[in-house]
Amino acid sequence: MPIYKYKAMTENGIIVTNTIEEGSKYLAITKLKRNGLIPINVDKSLQRRKSTRTVRKNSPSINDVLKDVDTSNLLTSRESKKTTYFDKIYHSITKSERITSRDIIVFTQNFYLLKKANFNNIHALNTLIDSTENASFRGILEDILAGVEAGENMYSTMEYYEDVFPYLYINMIKVGEMSGNLTNALEQALNFLEETDSINRTLRGILIPNIAQFILLLIMLFVGTIIAIPTIQDLYTSMGSEETLPAISIWFSNVINWLTTFWYIPTVIIGAIVGTIIWYCNTPKGKYNYHYFKYTMPVFGPLIFAIDFSRVMRAMLLNLNNGMRIQEALEISKNVSKNYVMLSIMESSINNILIGESWIEPFERSKLAKPMVTEMLKIGMSTDLAQMMEKLLEYMEIDIKNLLNKAVKALPQIVYAIVGVVLIFFVLVVLVPCIQVYMGKWLLSAYT
Repeated sequence: MPIYKYKAMTENGIIVTNTIEEGSKYLAITKLKRNGLIPINVDKSLQRRKSTRTVRKNSPSINDVLKDVDTSNLLTSRESKKTTYFDKIYHSITKSERITSRDIIVFTQNFYLLKKANFNNIHALNTLIDSTENASFRGILEDILAGVEAGENMYSTMEYYEDVFPYLYINMIKVGEMSGNLTNALEQALNFLEETDSINRTLRGILIPNIAQFILLLIMLFVGTIIAIPTIQDLYTSMGSEETLPAISIWFSNVINWLTTFWYIPTVIIGAIVGTIIWYCNTPKGKYNYHYFKYTMPVFGPLIFAIDFSRVMRAMLLNLNNGMRIQEALEISKNVSKNYVMLSIMESSINNILIGESWIEPFERSKLAKPMVTEMLKIGMSTDLAQMMEKLLEYMEIDIKNLLNKAVKALPQIVYAIVGVVLIFFVLVVLVPCIQVYMGKWLLSAYT
């Protein structure tokens, strides 16, 4: 089981720190409260448990293996199987092979198909391990299998590999295991991975060419200002021409010269600003405000909220279909989202249930959810909530597609506008002086 390091306060006001071993952070907090402690901070310890993988019945013991070893031929056998330089290179490459999103998608897809075929978790994982080519990912799956064989949930081991499995993915698996319907959770996780991969490919296709063009224009602008502008000015001076460079070219050249001389001043200022922003965003209030901005930002804000909200509702529906109460469904489903605003809304919903008020009211009060969404939930509370949530999710899928299409159409226009501004600036600063030299008007003033 995972080990959690906690800081809590006793009934006498004494602060204590210790570790506790529980299946999840929620169970650890519940256990602390049950023991009369008020949790202040509960974090997962980095300490890793020792593998408790059980020995297979058909596997011989080490003593049985050693009885049959021919020590006289041991050295010869080693020499004949000496690892070549090519094998060492191949081993080093496969050992540190990077785990891609495609590896996780293929694993989830195959695992989902095996679960639909009524494979148990151990049988399914064993089958997938044998067919996994990525050595690094195969090692992680073996660790997950060891945990399952020891009686742990899959998500408990996945939490140790947060750099491999996305946060939302882990919590979707957790919802499936806690609700007893892992097959549907895997289907949702697969849709999440495929949607995320599709959105990332779309954004990369839009951003990468335009960012490359933007960087190239900046390089041309700075190089042209540093080399072309002084060269043209020296040409005018040496030929005795009264022609002058455009005012914007002179101004920008002076700015570049100042930055070259006193580069440390803007570096310190920019570093201080970035450091302050990062520090503020890591504080609870700053992180909340940053997450609220993500939900309210132009173009992408409504899309981000709609995606998070639909995932929370889908997780709730999965729990409700397995007989959970609304409060329990909210408790388990809230961690599907990592956004502090969504978490605070979910906590408010849970508190409303405890005091006998509507759990839908916090979503309505936030002004983030559309009126149609909250109205459908209200109707569901007076009729059949699970059935209404299915219709709500169908509506949300259509709404997300529309919002995504709007964002994809708006993003190129934003990028083109930024690149266009830089391009116009490059023309005014660098190309206009070059065109003046090419036209030769300055020669008339040089010979008069």
